[in-house]
Amino acid sequence: MVADVCSRKVVVWDFAEVELADIAAELLQRDCLKERYRRPSGFGSYQCQQPPLILHADNGDAMRGATLETRLEEMGVLRSFSKPRVSNDNPYSESLFRMVIHHPDYPSRPFGGKGEACEWLAMFVDWYNHRHRHSGTKFVTPHQRHSVAASAICKQHSDDYEKACQAFPTRWSRHIRCWDQPVDVWITKPPEGPEPILALPLIKAA
Repeated sequence: MVADVCSRKVVVWDFAEVELADIAAELLQRDCLKERYRRPSGFGSYQCQQPPLILHADNGDAMRGATLETRLEEMGVLRSFSKPRVSNDNPYSESLFRMVIHHPDYPSRPFGGKGEACEWLAMFVDWYNHRHRHSGTKFVTPHQRHSVAASAICKQHSDDYEKACQAFPTRWSRHIRCWDQPVDVWITKPPEGPEPILALPLIKAA
């Protein structure tokens, strides 16, 4: 799966019985095409004006394969890896995996085959993107935040709360809930401190 860190939406996904760099490369290319991402002009040099896409992944063989490395270079995508033997260095992926296995409809028995597994994953991704609401994004779905509809939705929530507060002031002892969309979304926020030289914002997580 490839998820957008800013919105938490699963942008593209696939299911395979083996882990190969070729499969990962093809999946990332599909992501870039779907999101209309173009290689930044001057990629790899100080003249690069647009922040490049960053793929954050684990240290598995597929993620370090030469095929994927070549494809990412062609597309203008940088790589970021988890630390060795640190499973929670990619908290978005860990959180998503946990949500998969704790979903109420996750089967109690092994999948009967690839087709059955793909069918269940398709159902899960649709539920996750379009019906699951995150508290960290003010209870909008990943699709709503990814499609920039979240701000309008939250503005409507704010207006409704304000009207309710004016109509029934005794129900509120303090101010109403803040519905402003957060600029940054975190699961495990890194400690405050000076940023490293040439640090770039993390845009995608796999």
